[in-house]
Formats: sequence, structure tokens, C-alpha cells
Amino acid sequence: MTALARLYDRVFDPISRADWLLPTLARLLFAAILLLYFWVSGLTKLGEGFAGIFNPSLGAYAQIFPKAMEAVGYDVTQLSLYHWAVVMLGTWAEFILPAFIVLGLLTRLSALGMIGFVVVQSLTDLQGHGVDEKTWGAWFDRFPDAVVMDQRALWILLLLVLVVKGAGPVSFDRALKR
Repeated sequence: MTALARLYDRVFDPISRADWLLPTLARLLFAAILLLYFWVSGLTKLGEGFAGIFNPSLGAYAQIFPKAMEAVGYDVTQLSLYHWAVVMLGTWAEFILPAFIVLGLLTRLSALGMIGFVVVQSLTDLQGHGVDEKTWGAWFDRFPDAVVMDQRALWILLLLVLVVKGAGPVSFDRALKR
């Protein structure tokens, strides 16, 4: 049994000391799984033309403030400066934060921002869009495929790895630290 324990230690000790592995894989998986998800979502919120980055689409307001939009008959001009600011910041966040994570630039701060974004996104889905129980899901049930509770909990775990571990060795954070 001692020989088996020594073999186990010899195999897994180097992995436990590989501080570069977890943050590098977390950023790679974020890029592979979530980067385009957020960028495509951000694109749906842009208005027409180049000025669209400052003039969000009607759909942007409907996605972020569904009940407020319904209350004003989908007339954006009846919404406040607050609504515009939230939509703009949310839209820009969908582009900037994922890009910073993939580049490894201000990674911990960007990952924290993305965690906040995912929480607000989930609450908007629950309260604003009224997603059904199957979509919302539940933890500790036998179904691992709920879009909100299950998937987004894994997204947050992936982002927490970056908050705790940083960007890893192949990143702008590391280059700027030198």
C-alpha cells in the first residue's frame, strides 16, 4: 500500500505544483465556450452603423429591461438616462470583459466583472423574462442541464478560478508585471 501511495504522489505532485495550468486552462475554456456567446449577445444590442455603439437597439432595452419596455409600449424615448446608461455599460461589458479575460489583461478584475454580469443576467432572466422552472433548474437534483442554475454556476466557477489564480503565465498581466 505504501508503494501505491508513493506512486500516486509521484504522479500527482508535479500537477499540484503546476500553478500555470489551472488559470491557463480556465482562460482557454472561457475563450472556447463563452467568448463568442457574449460577443454575439453584445452584437444584438448594438444599434445601426458605427454610431450604434452609443445608440443601442430596441432589442437591447427589451433584453435588459423587459418589464420597463412593456410598460412604455416599447417606446425607448420614454425611458430614462439611467436605462440608457445601464444598457450601454452592459453592452460594452459583453465585449470588453471577455476580451480582457482572453488576453489576460486585468484578469482578476475582469473575471469579477463577468461574475457580476452573469448574476445580473440570471436575475434578469428570472425576474424580467420569467423563465420556466426547467430552464431555471435546481441544484442537487438529478438533472445537470438547467440553463441558469447549472450552466451559469459552472461559468462562475470558471471565472472564480481566474479571480483566485490570476491569468497565468501567458498573459498581458504577467508581461506588465515584469
